[in-house]
Amino acid sequence: MNATRSSIGSALVVSALLLSHLLLGPSVTTASPAGYAPHGTVTIDGITVPDIGPMPTQVPTPPTNLGYLQKVELGKQLYFDTRLSKNNSVSCAFCHNPGTGFADARQVSIGAFGTAGGRQAPTVYNTGFIPLQFWDGRAGSLEEQAIGPIHNPVEMAEKHDTVVPKIAKIAAYQKQFQLIFGGGASLQHIAEAIAAFERTIVSQNSAFDKHVMGEAGAMNEAAVRGLDLFKGKARCILCHNGPNFTDNKFHNLGVPQVGPLKEDLGRFLVSRAAKDKGAFKTPTLRSIIETAPYMHDGAFKTLEEVVDFFDQGGGSNPNLSPLMKPLGLTPEEKTDLVEFLKALTGAPLKVTVPKLPK
Repeated sequence: MNATRSSIGSALVVSALLLSHLLLGPSVTTASPAGYAPHGTVTIDGITVPDIGPMPTQVPTPPTNLGYLQKVELGKQLYFDTRLSKNNSVSCAFCHNPGTGFADARQVSIGAFGTAGGRQAPTVYNTGFIPLQFWDGRAGSLEEQAIGPIHNPVEMAEKHDTVVPKIAKIAAYQKQFQLIFGGGASLQHIAEAIAAFERTIVSQNSAFDKHVMGEAGAMNEAAVRGLDLFKGKARCILCHNGPNFTDNKFHNLGVPQVGPLKEDLGRFLVSRAAKDKGAFKTPTLRSIIETAPYMHDGAFKTLEEVVDFFDQGGGSNPNLSPLMKPLGLTPEEKTDLVEFLKALTGAPLKVTVPKLPK
């Protein structure tokens, strides 16, 4: 398929816009009210970071994997298809459940044979805006990320050379792959389809977005006070900045290690840099109320526990981020901060389980 031809390109644009309307509802406008600077900065203790603001209306998409309607629908089917796992027992949606914020309500995720992983499955919300995937950033794209769990022995436990024939022999899938990619099923095509679907999972149009766009009363008074704390005394914005509320960097917060692993070195396992020991990617805070439990190992069950943890300056760790420090928040301030985090909940996404081919 030559996507550079104007006729096909126009069709793809129309399909993408239709899909956005069907799955996500109306896009959030990026027009700014007087006095609001969505591309401004905030400075705390001499550290300047991007300000927070409304989500962009378009998800960054690689030119090699345009997200047109038929490809996204195929990716949605594969996302819910347990046949990507060794014993046909788990799918992407098993750990990234739409009913629990496209994350896992369990502390750590469970694989195809009931084996507990060492980390809590992060949300799929807004991953299309994030350059590095997984808690340790070992994947450089959503396409690369989609391949990883398939052959991970504690996740889907399949093998690439067996999962492709398994999917390829399904007649309805054969037809879809041929139509979309001009050829049969392949590992790359499976990954591209899943990634195309995941880029439609966007948390936007929250009470916060409406507030900064000038809608009176969009956030309650407690949330407005929480916003001031977020950008000031609570120092949250130092890491959770920009429209997606993440700096896309890796920090050691001193999070207590719980679950099956005795120690998780995080980003260090990828970079091998001593400074990255125990450092994990800053997650988005979009729709955070839906995605409990929290942190890379699900150490905290509630946002209140998370706020208490940060208020005390994080945990004890030799590689603790210099950004961590005791905050001295009052009980009322903690409550306001949680109210603001709740105001980051996006408009509901209507994602129904697709009918899978037999």
